[in-house]
Amino acid sequence: MSTDVGSAASAETTELSTIDMALEVVQVPVSDVDRAKSFYQGLGWRLDIDLVVSDEARTVQITPPHSPCSIQFGKGGTTAEPGSAQGMILVVTDIDAARDDLVSRGVDVSEVAEQRPPGLASPGRSYFARASFSDPDGNRWVLQEVTTRLPGRTWED
Repeated sequence: MSTDVGSAASAETTELSTIDMALEVVQVPVSDVDRAKSFYQGLGWRLDIDLVVSDEARTVQITPPHSPCSIQFGKGGTTAEPGSAQGMILVVTDIDAARDDLVSRGVDVSEVAEQRPPGLASPGRSYFARASFSDPDGNRWVLQEVTTRLPGRTWED
Protein backbone atom coordinates (compact mmCIF):
# COMPACT_ATOMS: atom_id res chain seq x y z
CA MET A 1 0.00 0.00 0.00
CA SER A 2 1.29 3.45 -0.91
CA THR A 3 0.44 6.72 0.77
CA ASP A 4 1.59 9.89 -1.01
CA VAL A 5 1.28 12.91 1.27
CA GLY A 6 2.86 15.37 -1.11
CA SER A 7 6.42 15.05 0.16
CA ALA A 8 9.50 15.93 -1.87
CA ALA A 9 10.40 12.23 -1.90
CA SER A 10 7.97 11.61 -4.78
CA ALA A 11 9.62 10.12 -7.87
CA GLU A 12 7.79 12.56 -10.16
CA THR A 13 8.18 15.97 -8.53
CA THR A 14 6.82 19.08 -10.20
CA GLU A 15 8.34 22.35 -9.09
CA LEU A 16 5.93 24.11 -6.75
CA SER A 17 4.72 27.56 -7.70
CA THR A 18 6.06 30.51 -5.75
CA ILE A 19 2.82 32.47 -6.28
CA ASP A 20 0.55 32.57 -3.23
CA MET A 21 -2.95 31.35 -4.06
CA ALA A 22 -5.58 30.97 -1.39
CA LEU A 23 -8.84 29.12 -1.86
CA GLU A 24 -11.15 31.58 -0.16
CA VAL A 25 -14.62 31.01 -1.64
CA VAL A 26 -16.50 27.96 -2.93
CA GLN A 27 -19.74 28.18 -4.91
CA VAL A 28 -22.62 26.06 -3.57
CA PRO A 29 -25.52 25.60 -6.00
CA VAL A 30 -28.95 26.13 -4.41
CA SER A 31 -32.52 26.40 -5.69
CA ASP A 32 -33.88 28.82 -3.08
CA VAL A 33 -31.49 31.54 -1.94
CA ASP A 34 -33.47 32.62 1.11
CA ARG A 35 -33.96 29.02 2.30
CA ALA A 36 -30.22 28.35 1.91
CA LYS A 37 -29.34 31.59 3.70
CA SER A 38 -31.57 30.64 6.62
CA PHE A 39 -30.14 27.11 6.76
CA TYR A 40 -26.48 28.18 6.80
CA GLN A 41 -27.07 30.98 9.28
CA GLY A 42 -28.90 28.41 11.41
CA LEU A 43 -25.65 26.43 11.53
CA GLY A 44 -24.11 29.40 13.33
CA TRP A 45 -22.12 30.50 10.29
CA ARG A 46 -21.37 34.21 9.77
CA LEU A 47 -23.27 36.15 7.10
CA ASP A 48 -20.66 38.20 5.22
CA ILE A 49 -22.85 39.76 2.55
CA ASP A 50 -26.20 39.50 0.82
CA LEU A 51 -25.73 41.53 -2.34
CA VAL A 52 -28.75 41.94 -4.61
CA VAL A 53 -27.66 43.41 -7.94
CA SER A 54 -30.81 42.66 -9.92
CA ASP A 55 -33.60 40.08 -10.20
CA GLU A 56 -31.11 37.79 -11.97
CA ALA A 57 -27.99 38.48 -9.88
CA ARG A 58 -27.68 37.97 -6.15
CA THR A 59 -24.73 36.78 -4.08
CA VAL A 60 -24.85 35.57 -0.49
CA GLN A 61 -21.53 34.82 1.20
CA ILE A 62 -21.37 32.94 4.47
CA THR A 63 -18.35 31.70 6.43
CA PRO A 64 -18.10 28.74 8.81
CA PRO A 65 -16.68 29.64 12.26
CA HIS A 66 -12.95 30.45 12.07
CA SER A 67 -12.68 29.21 8.46
CA PRO A 68 -10.39 30.95 5.96
CA CYS A 69 -12.76 29.76 3.20
CA SER A 70 -16.34 30.97 2.71
CA ILE A 71 -19.22 29.70 0.61
CA GLN A 72 -21.25 31.71 -1.88
CA PHE A 73 -24.63 30.97 -3.37
CA GLY A 74 -27.31 32.98 -5.06
CA LYS A 75 -28.50 33.74 -8.56
CA GLY A 76 -26.22 34.06 -11.57
CA GLY A 77 -23.06 32.71 -9.90
CA THR A 78 -22.95 29.11 -11.10
CA THR A 79 -24.61 26.88 -13.66
CA ALA A 80 -24.18 23.80 -11.45
CA GLU A 81 -27.38 21.97 -10.52
CA PRO A 82 -28.69 22.61 -6.99
CA GLY A 83 -27.55 19.79 -4.72
CA SER A 84 -24.64 18.78 -6.96
CA ALA A 85 -21.90 19.84 -4.51
CA GLN A 86 -20.95 16.64 -2.71
CA GLY A 87 -18.37 15.79 -0.06
CA MET A 88 -17.23 19.27 0.93
CA ILE A 89 -15.11 18.69 4.02
CA LEU A 90 -15.32 20.71 7.23
CA VAL A 91 -12.30 19.90 9.40
CA VAL A 92 -12.96 19.91 13.15
CA THR A 93 -10.79 19.05 16.14
CA ASP A 94 -13.64 17.40 18.08
CA ILE A 95 -16.12 15.68 15.78
CA ASP A 96 -18.41 14.61 18.62
CA ALA A 97 -18.78 18.22 19.84
CA ALA A 98 -19.26 19.49 16.27
CA ARG A 99 -21.92 16.85 15.59
CA ASP A 100 -23.70 17.62 18.87
CA ASP A 101 -23.71 21.35 18.02
CA LEU A 102 -25.26 20.72 14.61
CA VAL A 103 -27.85 18.30 16.01
CA SER A 104 -28.81 20.89 18.65
CA ARG A 105 -29.45 23.30 15.75
CA GLY A 106 -31.87 20.84 14.15
CA VAL A 107 -29.54 19.40 11.52
CA ASP A 108 -29.83 15.71 10.58
CA VAL A 109 -26.22 14.51 10.96
CA SER A 110 -25.09 10.93 10.45
CA GLU A 111 -23.46 9.04 13.28
CA VAL A 112 -19.68 9.38 13.54
CA ALA A 113 -17.96 6.56 11.67
CA GLU A 114 -14.29 5.69 11.49
CA GLN A 115 -13.29 5.00 7.89
CA ARG A 116 -9.74 3.70 7.86
CA PRO A 117 -8.21 2.25 4.67
CA PRO A 118 -7.25 -1.45 4.96
CA GLY A 119 -3.69 -1.94 6.17
CA LEU A 120 -3.27 1.57 7.54
CA ALA A 121 -2.61 1.27 11.22
CA SER A 122 -2.09 4.66 12.79
CA PRO A 123 -2.95 5.70 16.32
CA GLY A 124 -6.10 7.69 17.03
CA ARG A 125 -8.81 8.65 14.61
CA SER A 126 -7.34 11.83 13.14
CA TYR A 127 -8.42 12.00 9.45
CA PHE A 128 -10.55 8.85 9.79
CA ALA A 129 -13.54 9.92 11.94
CA ARG A 130 -16.30 11.33 9.76
CA ALA A 131 -19.96 12.28 9.85
CA SER A 132 -22.10 13.95 7.19
CA PHE A 133 -25.13 16.16 6.65
CA SER A 134 -26.85 17.85 3.74
CA ASP A 135 -28.38 21.26 3.14
CA PRO A 136 -32.01 21.54 1.96
CA ASP A 137 -30.94 21.10 -1.70
CA GLY A 138 -28.89 17.97 -1.01
CA ASN A 139 -25.42 19.54 -1.11
CA ARG A 140 -23.49 17.14 1.12
CA TRP A 141 -21.01 18.20 3.78
CA VAL A 142 -18.56 15.94 5.62
CA LEU A 143 -17.23 16.60 9.10
CA GLN A 144 -13.70 15.21 9.41
CA GLU A 145 -11.80 15.12 12.67
CA VAL A 146 -8.16 16.20 12.32
CA THR A 147 -6.15 16.46 15.51
CA THR A 148 -2.68 15.73 14.13
CA ARG A 149 -1.68 16.86 10.63
CA LEU A 150 0.05 14.46 8.27
CA PRO A 151 3.58 15.41 7.21
CA GLY A 152 3.66 17.78 4.26
CA ARG A 153 0.30 19.43 5.05
CA THR A 154 1.74 22.81 5.98
CA TRP A 155 3.51 25.33 3.75
CA GLU A 156 7.08 26.23 4.56
CA ASP A 157 8.40 29.71 3.75
